[in-house]
Amino acid sequence: MARLTGRRLLAAVPVLAAVTFGVFALAAASPFDPVAQYAGTAGRSASQETLDELRANLGADGSFVERWWHWLTHAVTGDLGHSTSMRQPVAEVIGERIGWSALLCAVAFAVAVLLGTGLGVAAARRRGGLLDRCVTGLSYLLQAAPPFWTGLLAVWLFALQLGMFPAGGLSDTGSDAVTPGGLLNHLVLPAGVLALSQLPWFALYVRQGVGDALEEDPVRGARARGLRERTVLLGHALRSGLLPVLTLIGSRVPELITGALLIETVFSWPGIASATVEAATAADFPLLAALTVLATFAVLAGNLLADLLYGLADPRVAFEEM
Repeated sequence: MARLTGRRLLAAVPVLAAVTFGVFALAAASPFDPVAQYAGTAGRSASQETLDELRANLGADGSFVERWWHWLTHAVTGDLGHSTSMRQPVAEVIGERIGWSALLCAVAFAVAVLLGTGLGVAAARRRGGLLDRCVTGLSYLLQAAPPFWTGLLAVWLFALQLGMFPAGGLSDTGSDAVTPGGLLNHLVLPAGVLALSQLPWFALYVRQGVGDALEEDPVRGARARGLRERTVLLGHALRSGLLPVLTLIGSRVPELITGALLIETVFSWPGIASATVEAATAADFPLLAALTVLATFAVLAGNLLADLLYGLADPRVAFEEM
């Protein structure tokens, strides 16, 4: 495991460097000017000398290769640059928001995995039955529903019509204090909607994996030995059927990040994803580069976690072969 982790970390270095290079290359080809975005309406009446000085101060002068190399060498030392949209260092922007994004994604992913596994097992027990058809149909329906549409529907129903949960933010109107009870109340809707966007994949994969495992000879042999149905289902079929789901964990990370971007925007959740939207609209390329590296690292970490879990769950798989 340690060797596999070390190899993946070494392989991640050129990948992250290439990703940041691509961000700065796209920034150079973009029609948006970060200096004009930073100056706003005042830039229309400013002299060219003033704009050139501002461009130098923002590090937007020179070729994009020079700007990329300057950003990369400083990023290695922990200096991620200055965010023009947030008017503060990029490291501070990420530090203030990453905890909220991690909380939202962790809660939503845990709910999706646990609830999806439970529904998949229940559907696999009686494939073709009423519960199986309901779970399968609902899963396909949720797969087709865009997360932002589900979020808006949840706001309309649970916040505006029923008044059960707040529509967004971290604290109640007129109060800036974040309390544990208030945070939990504000977390229910965004985490629930984000979990619903991931739940169908786990439910369908578990249903297929456990259903196929129930037809295998080892499971039939366990039933023939007189073992209880619960033991056969949870001790044999579920363990075998969950192996493909472990690989699904890593592949769902990119869509989890994309879904979080939409959900944080709908619910005004002060996380990394909402900062990405602000950075993109303001042509804040230093912040975009740092956030892209963070998202890429999360995807690579998710793939590594999936491989480690698969290797631990299946002793026939050798970590050296991964």
